[in-house]
Amino acid sequence: MPATAELGAGGLGGRQALLRLMAWLSPAFPVGGFSYSAGLESAVVERHVVDGDAVEAWLQMLMSDGGLRNDAILLSEAHRCQSEGRALNDLIALATALAGSAERHAEITRLGEAFVKAAAAWPHPVIDALAGPVPYSVAVGAVASAHGVGRSDALAAFLHAQVSQYVSVAIRLGVIGQTRGVAILAASESRILDAASRYSELGLDDLGSATVIADTLSMRHETQYSRLFQS
Repeated sequence: MPATAELGAGGLGGRQALLRLMAWLSPAFPVGGFSYSAGLESAVVERHVVDGDAVEAWLQMLMSDGGLRNDAILLSEAHRCQSEGRALNDLIALATALAGSAERHAEITRLGEAFVKAAAAWPHPVIDALAGPVPYSVAVGAVASAHGVGRSDALAAFLHAQVSQYVSVAIRLGVIGQTRGVAILAASESRILDAASRYSELGLDDLGSATVIADTLSMRHETQYSRLFQS
């Protein structure tokens, strides 16, 4: 299905839905994502990530086998629940329980709560259903579905926003410059689109990761002596 057609699903005009999706996942949207690195800071400190090639490989790993993959599946399921009129409570509890560290738990729930608060500028009953601590990916999926944004489009935009955030982290940590960061984003396009297409068809039985080092580094960040980021 063409992106413009999918974005128009559910009654919103394609351009209006696109604008909303761009606003929700823009760096200017007040969720505070710039404060978090999801363990990338520890990866840099401990020399697992030392240059642009390593940053690119790290992000590809997270998207294919790690936390980004799980976040995408949870977003997809939240979108599906909302479109089918199913309650989100159990999914919120599961997504919260999957956080691998105290910092990761704080990150996803703070981002989620901030996202819901800001998304209330577009009134919809889904905002009330997302009251309280809610993981970011679940909040994005449910709100996108409620406003007629197609699942694979929401996934592509979410993954692109997350990759962009981690590229920004790498730039601020001095691992890469802006030119290399833009090159990584360009190289990630096909992988993001492919992941969005695949993950839109997956469900909760497909959750799982195989990124032990990344998960361990996220835990170690909690006691790191000096740091720029909250996770």
